[in-house]
Amino acid sequence: MRITNVTPWIVEIPVDTSAGIWASQSLARGAGAAAPRRGRQYVFVQVETDEGITGWGEITTYPGPVANRAVCAILRELKDFVLGDDPSHIEAIWQKIFRTFTYVGTRGATAAVISGIDIALWDIRGKALGLPIYELLGGPVRETIPLYTHFPYASTPEEMAQNALVPVRDGHQAIKTDPFWEGMAGRGTAYLDGQISAEGEQKGVEIVAAIREAVGPDVEVLIDAHAMYNVPTAIRLANRLAPYNITWFEEPVPPESYHALKQVRDQVQTRLCVGERLHTRFEFVPIFEQHLADFIMPDVTWTGGITELKKIATMAEAYYVPVSPHDASGPINVLAGAHVMLTVPNFYRLETMRSRMDFYNAFIDQPLDVRNGELHVPRRPGLGLEMNLDYLRAHAVPGWGG
Repeated sequence: MRITNVTPWIVEIPVDTSAGIWASQSLARGAGAAAPRRGRQYVFVQVETDEGITGWGEITTYPGPVANRAVCAILRELKDFVLGDDPSHIEAIWQKIFRTFTYVGTRGATAAVISGIDIALWDIRGKALGLPIYELLGGPVRETIPLYTHFPYASTPEEMAQNALVPVRDGHQAIKTDPFWEGMAGRGTAYLDGQISAEGEQKGVEIVAAIREAVGPDVEVLIDAHAMYNVPTAIRLANRLAPYNITWFEEPVPPESYHALKQVRDQVQTRLCVGERLHTRFEFVPIFEQHLADFIMPDVTWTGGITELKKIATMAEAYYVPVSPHDASGPINVLAGAHVMLTVPNFYRLETMRSRMDFYNAFIDQPLDVRNGELHVPRRPGLGLEMNLDYLRAHAVPGWGG
Protein backbone atom coordinates (compact mmCIF):
# COMPACT_ATOMS: atom_id res chain seq x y z
CA MET A 1 0.00 0.00 0.00
CA ARG A 2 1.22 3.52 -0.82
CA ILE A 3 0.13 7.06 0.00
CA THR A 4 -1.36 8.71 -3.08
CA ASN A 5 -2.76 11.99 -1.76
CA VAL A 6 -2.85 14.29 1.28
CA THR A 7 -5.66 16.85 1.42
CA PRO A 8 -6.05 19.54 4.11
CA TRP A 9 -9.62 20.65 4.80
CA ILE A 10 -10.70 23.86 6.51
CA VAL A 11 -14.37 23.60 7.41
CA GLU A 12 -16.27 26.49 8.99
CA ILE A 13 -19.39 25.85 11.05
CA PRO A 14 -21.62 28.38 12.86
CA VAL A 15 -20.64 28.76 16.51
CA ASP A 16 -22.21 26.11 18.73
CA THR A 17 -23.87 27.92 21.62
CA SER A 18 -23.78 24.81 23.81
CA ALA A 19 -19.99 24.95 24.08
CA GLY A 20 -18.12 26.87 26.78
CA ILE A 21 -16.07 29.80 25.55
CA TRP A 22 -17.30 29.50 21.98
CA ALA A 23 -20.80 30.39 23.08
CA SER A 24 -19.96 34.05 23.48
CA GLN A 25 -16.32 34.96 23.12
CA SER A 26 -13.44 35.09 20.68
CA LEU A 27 -10.20 33.44 21.71
CA ALA A 28 -8.22 36.59 20.99
CA ARG A 29 -7.54 38.89 23.93
CA GLY A 30 -6.76 42.55 24.32
CA ALA A 31 -8.03 45.57 22.43
CA GLY A 32 -10.80 44.90 19.98
CA ALA A 33 -11.22 41.27 21.04
CA ALA A 34 -14.75 41.40 22.38
CA ALA A 35 -16.55 40.66 19.11
CA PRO A 36 -17.85 37.09 18.89
CA ARG A 37 -16.66 34.76 16.15
CA ARG A 38 -18.94 34.34 13.14
CA GLY A 39 -18.04 30.68 12.83
CA ARG A 40 -15.77 28.01 14.20
CA GLN A 41 -13.20 26.46 11.90
CA TYR A 42 -12.09 22.82 11.93
CA VAL A 43 -9.01 21.46 10.18
CA PHE A 44 -9.09 17.88 8.93
CA VAL A 45 -6.41 15.90 7.10
CA GLN A 46 -7.40 13.30 4.50
CA VAL A 47 -4.77 10.74 3.52
CA GLU A 48 -5.59 8.48 0.56
CA THR A 49 -3.90 5.27 -0.59
CA ASP A 50 -3.62 3.21 -3.76
CA GLU A 51 -5.72 0.44 -2.19
CA GLY A 52 -8.73 2.68 -1.68
CA ILE A 53 -8.35 3.03 2.09
CA THR A 54 -8.65 6.61 3.33
CA GLY A 55 -7.51 7.80 6.74
CA TRP A 56 -8.59 10.93 8.54
CA GLY A 57 -6.74 13.15 10.98
CA GLU A 58 -7.43 16.48 12.63
CA ILE A 59 -5.50 19.51 13.86
CA THR A 60 -6.93 21.56 16.70
CA THR A 61 -7.96 24.95 15.35
CA TYR A 62 -7.79 27.03 18.54
CA PRO A 63 -5.31 29.54 17.05
CA GLY A 64 -7.80 30.86 14.49
CA PRO A 65 -8.13 31.32 10.72
CA VAL A 66 -4.66 32.73 9.98
CA ALA A 67 -2.88 29.92 11.79
CA ASN A 68 -5.22 27.37 10.24
CA ARG A 69 -4.31 28.50 6.71
CA ALA A 70 -0.62 28.50 7.62
CA VAL A 71 -0.75 24.94 8.97
CA CYS A 72 -2.68 23.75 5.92
CA ALA A 73 -0.16 25.40 3.62
CA ILE A 74 2.57 23.33 5.31
CA LEU A 75 0.46 20.22 4.76
CA ARG A 76 0.22 21.02 1.06
CA GLU A 77 4.00 21.39 0.85
CA LEU A 78 4.46 18.08 2.66
CA LYS A 79 2.22 16.20 0.27
CA ASP A 80 4.94 15.39 -2.26
CA PHE A 81 7.30 14.54 0.60
CA VAL A 82 5.19 11.56 1.71
CA LEU A 83 3.64 10.46 -1.62
CA GLY A 84 4.62 6.87 -2.33
CA ASP A 85 5.43 6.09 1.31
CA ASP A 86 4.02 2.96 2.92
CA PRO A 87 1.36 4.27 5.35
CA SER A 88 2.01 1.38 7.73
CA HIS A 89 5.48 2.80 8.47
CA ILE A 90 3.99 5.25 10.95
CA GLU A 91 7.05 5.76 13.14
CA ALA A 92 9.34 6.23 10.14
CA ILE A 93 7.06 8.85 8.59
CA TRP A 94 6.76 10.62 11.97
CA GLN A 95 10.53 10.87 12.29
CA LYS A 96 10.98 11.81 8.64
CA ILE A 97 8.70 14.84 8.93
CA PHE A 98 9.95 15.81 12.39
CA ARG A 99 13.61 15.86 11.38
CA THR A 100 12.88 17.72 8.14
CA PHE A 101 11.96 20.76 10.23
CA THR A 102 14.91 20.51 12.61
CA TYR A 103 16.45 23.86 11.58
CA VAL A 104 13.22 25.86 11.63
CA GLY A 105 11.55 24.32 14.67
CA THR A 106 10.32 20.82 15.42
CA ARG A 107 7.53 21.87 17.78
CA GLY A 108 4.49 24.10 17.35
CA ALA A 109 3.15 24.04 13.80
CA THR A 110 5.45 21.15 12.92
CA ALA A 111 4.02 19.00 15.70
CA ALA A 112 0.49 19.97 14.65
CA VAL A 113 1.10 18.95 11.04
CA ILE A 114 2.63 15.66 12.17
CA SER A 115 -0.38 15.11 14.41
CA GLY A 116 -2.88 15.37 11.57
CA ILE A 117 -0.96 13.00 9.32
CA ASP A 118 -0.10 10.57 12.14
CA ILE A 119 -3.73 10.16 13.23
CA ALA A 120 -4.74 9.51 9.61
CA LEU A 121 -2.02 6.85 9.27
CA TRP A 122 -3.22 5.05 12.39
CA ASP A 123 -6.76 5.20 10.96
CA ILE A 124 -5.50 3.60 7.73
CA ARG A 125 -3.57 0.93 9.63
CA GLY A 126 -6.59 -0.03 11.69
CA LYS A 127 -8.82 -0.19 8.64
CA ALA A 128 -6.26 -2.29 6.75
CA LEU A 129 -6.06 -4.81 9.60
CA GLY A 130 -9.75 -4.69 10.48
CA LEU A 131 -9.02 -3.56 14.06
CA PRO A 132 -9.78 -0.45 16.14
CA ILE A 133 -6.71 1.64 16.93
CA TYR A 134 -6.76 0.82 20.63
CA GLU A 135 -6.20 -2.85 19.78
CA LEU A 136 -3.02 -1.84 17.92
CA LEU A 137 -1.74 -0.01 21.00
CA GLY A 138 -1.83 -2.97 23.37
CA GLY A 139 -5.55 -3.38 23.92
CA PRO A 140 -7.90 -1.76 26.42
CA VAL A 141 -7.34 -1.46 30.16
CA ARG A 142 -10.84 -0.04 30.70
CA GLU A 143 -14.23 -0.35 29.07
CA THR A 144 -15.19 3.32 28.65
CA ILE A 145 -13.63 6.79 28.70
CA PRO A 146 -14.70 9.09 31.57
CA LEU A 147 -15.10 12.69 30.42
CA TYR A 148 -15.02 16.19 31.80
CA THR A 149 -16.79 18.95 29.96
CA HIS A 150 -17.53 22.66 29.61
CA PHE A 151 -20.71 24.71 29.83
CA PRO A 152 -21.70 28.11 28.39
CA TYR A 153 -20.61 31.33 30.02
CA ALA A 154 -23.07 33.81 31.49
CA SER A 155 -22.93 37.30 32.95
CA THR A 156 -23.60 36.56 36.63
CA PRO A 157 -22.46 33.96 39.17
CA GLU A 158 -26.04 32.77 39.57
CA GLU A 159 -26.44 32.18 35.83
CA MET A 160 -23.08 30.45 35.66
CA ALA A 161 -24.14 28.12 38.45
CA GLN A 162 -27.32 27.24 36.60
CA ASN A 163 -25.35 26.56 33.41
CA ALA A 164 -22.98 24.33 35.36
CA LEU A 165 -25.90 22.15 36.41
CA VAL A 166 -26.74 21.27 32.79
CA PRO A 167 -23.82 18.85 32.20
CA VAL A 168 -24.21 17.49 35.73
CA ARG A 169 -27.83 16.59 34.97
CA ASP A 170 -26.57 14.94 31.78
CA GLY A 171 -24.52 12.62 33.96
CA HIS A 172 -21.12 14.36 33.99
CA GLN A 173 -19.19 14.23 37.25
CA ALA A 174 -16.46 16.70 36.24
CA ILE A 175 -16.88 20.18 34.72
CA LYS A 176 -14.48 22.97 33.75
CA THR A 177 -14.63 26.72 33.29
CA ASP A 178 -12.50 29.88 33.32
CA PRO A 179 -14.23 32.19 35.83
CA PHE A 180 -11.92 35.08 34.98
CA TRP A 181 -12.57 35.07 31.22
CA GLU A 182 -12.53 38.52 29.61
CA GLY A 183 -15.92 40.13 29.17
CA MET A 184 -17.47 37.90 31.81
CA ALA A 185 -15.69 38.90 35.01
CA GLY A 186 -15.28 42.67 34.93
CA ARG A 187 -12.19 43.85 33.12
CA GLY A 188 -10.82 40.38 32.74
CA THR A 189 -7.16 40.08 31.86
CA ALA A 190 -4.84 40.37 28.89
CA TYR A 191 -1.72 38.61 27.72
CA LEU A 192 0.21 41.91 27.71
CA ASP A 193 0.56 42.34 31.47
CA GLY A 194 -0.78 39.11 32.94
CA GLN A 195 -2.87 40.94 35.54
CA ILE A 196 -6.54 41.14 36.36
CA SER A 197 -8.70 43.90 37.83
CA ALA A 198 -9.88 43.65 41.43
CA GLU A 199 -13.45 43.58 40.13
CA GLY A 200 -12.72 40.76 37.71
CA GLU A 201 -10.88 38.75 40.33
CA GLN A 202 -13.66 39.06 42.90
CA LYS A 203 -16.35 38.18 40.39
CA GLY A 204 -14.40 35.11 39.30
CA VAL A 205 -14.15 33.90 42.88
CA GLU A 206 -17.88 34.47 43.36
CA ILE A 207 -18.57 32.43 40.22
CA VAL A 208 -16.61 29.45 41.53
CA ALA A 209 -18.30 29.74 44.92
CA ALA A 210 -21.73 29.73 43.26
CA ILE A 211 -20.84 26.76 41.06
CA ARG A 212 -19.56 24.74 44.01
CA GLU A 213 -22.71 25.45 46.01
CA ALA A 214 -24.93 24.48 43.07
CA VAL A 215 -23.22 21.22 42.09
CA GLY A 216 -22.39 20.05 45.59
CA PRO A 217 -19.22 18.50 47.00
CA ASP A 218 -19.04 15.40 44.81
CA VAL A 219 -18.76 16.97 41.34
CA GLU A 220 -15.21 17.81 40.31
CA VAL A 221 -14.69 21.47 39.35
CA LEU A 222 -11.66 22.22 37.17
CA ILE A 223 -10.44 25.78 36.58
CA ASP A 224 -8.73 26.91 33.36
CA ALA A 225 -6.46 29.96 33.58
CA HIS A 226 -5.62 29.86 29.84
CA ALA A 227 -1.92 30.63 30.53
CA MET A 228 -2.86 34.25 31.06
CA TYR A 229 -1.16 35.36 34.24
CA ASN A 230 2.10 36.65 35.61
CA VAL A 231 3.53 34.79 38.61
CA PRO A 232 2.06 36.82 41.53
CA THR A 233 -1.37 37.00 39.91
CA ALA A 234 -1.48 33.27 39.23
CA ILE A 235 -0.46 32.49 42.81
CA ARG A 236 -3.08 34.80 44.26
CA LEU A 237 -5.92 33.47 42.07
CA ALA A 238 -5.08 29.81 42.70
CA ASN A 239 -4.98 30.29 46.45
CA ARG A 240 -8.24 32.24 46.49
CA LEU A 241 -9.95 29.33 44.74
CA ALA A 242 -8.42 26.62 46.94
CA PRO A 243 -11.24 26.71 49.56
CA TYR A 244 -13.71 25.55 46.89
CA ASN A 245 -11.92 22.22 46.44
CA ILE A 246 -11.05 22.66 42.79
CA THR A 247 -9.54 19.61 41.10
CA TRP A 248 -6.86 21.65 39.37
CA PHE A 249 -5.77 25.15 38.36
CA GLU A 250 -4.83 24.80 34.71
CA GLU A 251 -2.05 26.63 32.83
CA PRO A 252 -1.45 29.32 35.47
CA VAL A 253 1.31 31.07 33.48
CA PRO A 254 2.38 31.14 29.81
CA PRO A 255 4.18 27.95 28.72
CA GLU A 256 7.50 29.50 27.70
CA SER A 257 8.97 29.64 31.22
CA TYR A 258 9.36 26.54 33.35
CA HIS A 259 10.89 28.82 35.99
CA ALA A 260 7.67 30.81 36.26
CA LEU A 261 5.68 27.60 36.56
CA LYS A 262 7.96 26.41 39.36
CA GLN A 263 7.47 29.66 41.26
CA VAL A 264 3.72 29.13 41.11
CA ARG A 265 4.03 25.45 41.95
CA ASP A 266 5.98 26.24 45.11
CA GLN A 267 3.47 28.79 46.42
CA VAL A 268 -0.04 27.49 45.70
CA GLN A 269 -2.37 25.21 47.64
CA THR A 270 -4.11 23.79 44.55
CA ARG A 271 -3.08 21.05 42.15
CA LEU A 272 -1.77 22.20 38.77
CA CYS A 273 -2.38 20.90 35.25
CA VAL A 274 -0.35 21.86 32.17
CA GLY A 275 0.33 20.58 28.70
CA GLU A 276 -2.13 21.70 26.05
CA ARG A 277 0.49 24.15 24.71
CA LEU A 278 3.39 21.70 24.96
CA HIS A 279 4.47 19.89 21.84
CA THR A 280 6.10 16.46 21.70
CA ARG A 281 7.55 14.44 24.56
CA PHE A 282 10.62 16.64 24.71
CA GLU A 283 8.71 19.60 26.16
CA PHE A 284 7.22 17.38 28.87
CA VAL A 285 10.59 16.21 30.18
CA PRO A 286 11.10 19.27 32.49
CA ILE A 287 7.52 18.93 33.75
CA PHE A 288 8.26 15.43 35.02
CA GLU A 289 11.85 15.93 36.10
CA GLN A 290 11.11 19.14 38.04
CA HIS A 291 7.75 17.92 39.43
CA LEU A 292 5.93 20.94 37.98
CA ALA A 293 2.41 19.54 37.59
CA ASP A 294 -0.02 17.09 39.17
CA PHE A 295 -1.80 16.39 35.87
CA ILE A 296 -0.77 16.76 32.23
CA MET A 297 -3.08 17.46 29.30
CA PRO A 298 -1.37 16.92 25.91
CA ASP A 299 -3.58 17.39 22.85
CA VAL A 300 -3.39 14.50 20.38
CA THR A 301 -3.96 16.90 17.47
CA TRP A 302 -1.12 19.26 18.51
CA THR A 303 1.56 17.36 20.35
CA GLY A 304 2.45 14.81 17.67
CA GLY A 305 -0.54 12.56 17.11
CA ILE A 306 -1.42 9.13 18.43
CA THR A 307 2.22 8.00 18.24
CA GLU A 308 3.41 10.82 20.50
CA LEU A 309 0.47 10.88 22.91
CA LYS A 310 1.12 7.23 23.75
CA LYS A 311 4.81 7.99 24.40
CA ILE A 312 4.00 10.98 26.60
CA ALA A 313 1.49 8.94 28.58
CA THR A 314 4.09 6.22 29.14
CA MET A 315 6.60 8.82 30.35
CA ALA A 316 3.99 10.20 32.74
CA GLU A 317 3.23 6.71 34.02
CA ALA A 318 6.81 6.38 35.24
CA TYR A 319 6.23 9.48 37.41
CA TYR A 320 2.68 8.45 38.46
CA VAL A 321 1.26 11.58 36.85
CA PRO A 322 -2.31 11.24 35.48
CA VAL A 323 -2.96 12.10 31.81
CA SER A 324 -6.05 14.03 30.76
CA PRO A 325 -5.92 14.90 27.05
CA HIS A 326 -6.98 18.34 25.92
CA ASP A 327 -9.74 18.74 23.35
CA ALA A 328 -10.85 21.98 21.71
CA SER A 329 -11.91 20.84 18.28
CA GLY A 330 -13.90 18.17 16.42
CA PRO A 331 -14.86 14.50 16.55
CA ILE A 332 -11.49 13.11 15.44
CA ASN A 333 -9.80 14.98 18.29
CA VAL A 334 -12.17 13.27 20.74
CA LEU A 335 -11.85 9.77 19.30
CA ALA A 336 -8.10 9.82 18.66
CA GLY A 337 -7.44 10.79 22.26
CA ALA A 338 -9.96 8.22 23.47
CA HIS A 339 -8.32 5.37 21.57
CA VAL A 340 -4.98 6.10 23.24
CA MET A 341 -6.48 6.61 26.70
CA LEU A 342 -8.35 3.32 26.49
CA THR A 343 -4.88 1.71 26.69
CA VAL A 344 -3.30 4.02 29.31
CA PRO A 345 -3.22 2.95 32.98
CA ASN A 346 -2.60 6.50 34.30
CA PHE A 347 -5.57 8.10 32.54
CA TYR A 348 -7.75 10.60 34.45
CA ARG A 349 -10.47 12.02 32.15
CA LEU A 350 -10.78 13.13 28.52
CA GLU A 351 -11.83 16.70 27.87
CA THR A 352 -14.78 17.47 25.64
CA MET A 353 -16.01 20.91 24.68
CA ARG A 354 -19.65 19.86 24.99
CA SER A 355 -21.64 17.76 27.42
CA ARG A 356 -23.74 16.49 24.53
CA MET A 357 -22.02 15.34 21.36
CA ASP A 358 -24.93 15.95 18.98
CA PHE A 359 -23.10 18.87 17.35
CA TYR A 360 -20.34 16.54 16.12
CA ASN A 361 -22.64 14.00 14.54
CA ALA A 362 -23.17 15.97 11.32
CA PHE A 363 -19.45 15.51 10.57
CA ILE A 364 -19.48 11.71 10.82
CA ASP A 365 -21.37 8.65 9.65
CA GLN A 366 -22.39 7.35 13.10
CA PRO A 367 -23.15 9.33 16.27
CA LEU A 368 -20.67 9.43 19.11
CA ASP A 369 -21.89 7.31 21.99
CA VAL A 370 -21.83 9.21 25.31
CA ARG A 371 -23.75 7.85 28.29
CA ASN A 372 -23.65 9.17 31.85
CA GLY A 373 -20.56 11.25 31.23
CA GLU A 374 -18.57 8.45 29.62
CA LEU A 375 -17.61 7.87 25.98
CA HIS A 376 -18.05 4.40 24.53
CA VAL A 377 -15.31 4.05 21.92
CA PRO A 378 -16.51 2.43 18.68
CA ARG A 379 -15.22 -1.06 17.97
CA ARG A 380 -15.09 -0.46 14.23
CA PRO A 381 -11.70 -0.52 12.45
CA GLY A 382 -9.37 2.46 12.70
CA LEU A 383 -10.81 5.49 14.46
CA GLY A 384 -14.24 3.94 14.11
CA LEU A 385 -15.72 6.72 11.99
CA GLU A 386 -16.07 7.90 8.41
CA MET A 387 -16.34 11.58 7.59
CA ASN A 388 -19.46 12.94 5.91
CA LEU A 389 -17.91 14.31 2.71
CA ASP A 390 -21.11 16.01 1.61
CA TYR A 391 -21.22 17.95 4.87
CA LEU A 392 -17.52 18.85 4.67
CA ARG A 393 -17.84 20.07 1.07
CA ALA A 394 -20.89 22.15 1.95
CA HIS A 395 -18.96 23.98 4.69
CA ALA A 396 -15.40 23.97 3.34
CA VAL A 397 -13.58 27.30 3.18
CA PRO A 398 -12.95 28.00 -0.53
CA GLY A 399 -9.63 26.55 -1.66
CA TRP A 400 -9.32 24.13 1.25
CA GLY A 401 -10.82 20.70 0.76
CA GLY A 402 -11.39 17.91 -1.72
